[in-house]
Amino acid sequence: MSLFDAPVDLGRLKLVVAYDGTDFRGYAIQRDQRTVAGEIKAAIEKITQTPVELTGAGRTDAGVHAWGQVVTGDIPSGFDLRKLQNSLNSMLNPQIVIRSAEFVDADFDARFSAKWRAYRYTIVNRRALDPFRDRYTWWVETPLDFKRLQLGSDVFIGEHDFASFSRKGPTGSSSVRLVLDSRWVEEGDGILRYEIRATSFCWQMVRSIVGTLVDVGIGKTKPGEIMGILAAKDRATASQVAPATGLCLWEVGY
Repeated sequence: MSLFDAPVDLGRLKLVVAYDGTDFRGYAIQRDQRTVAGEIKAAIEKITQTPVELTGAGRTDAGVHAWGQVVTGDIPSGFDLRKLQNSLNSMLNPQIVIRSAEFVDADFDARFSAKWRAYRYTIVNRRALDPFRDRYTWWVETPLDFKRLQLGSDVFIGEHDFASFSRKGPTGSSSVRLVLDSRWVEEGDGILRYEIRATSFCWQMVRSIVGTLVDVGIGKTKPGEIMGILAAKDRATASQVAPATGLCLWEVGY
């Protein structure tokens, strides 16, 4: 009998994970694709010699990054978590880093226990591309009006139907979401950061919002038109989807 077949006492493991999503086909496991969850799962099973099913707080798309992704799964309860964290990092870094590891209550779930999720989207707004930020930002050469960006972003706060700002989900699924915060931050030297926090997000919602807000920033769309785009509930009324490179799952609240 292998260790994978032997009965063991299990504990609920909670990981906080950061990763560079550039070379992954997203977070969620996909057959014959290199994914973040797939790499973590394989590493945990190699170390613990026990099968594990992982749940992530956010199903980030291909090319999207994370600083505060939360992952849960059940592993043998007697494991030394400091050694586990060190072993995982030696196998997974630098593209995936386990920032913390702890045992939590058995009913804790990375996805369903979450009260909110926060994303950041970073733009380099200069005449020349920045080679040191290219993997983690969207280079927009056309000057952006910060006041217009902020006016446009304010509209998203509250509960709205985000059908115009997301890819269509499964039949019968709702695109109504509650946004708790939506703002722009000027970091200086042409670096602009969009921050949004919501109880949950639709597929490609943040990137669709950023793409539309960039059109607001360059004057192609007026800030006052955002409410009409929301009301239309039609993806064709919004702008292009911003590139995955600039998006980062920053934090998950419980």
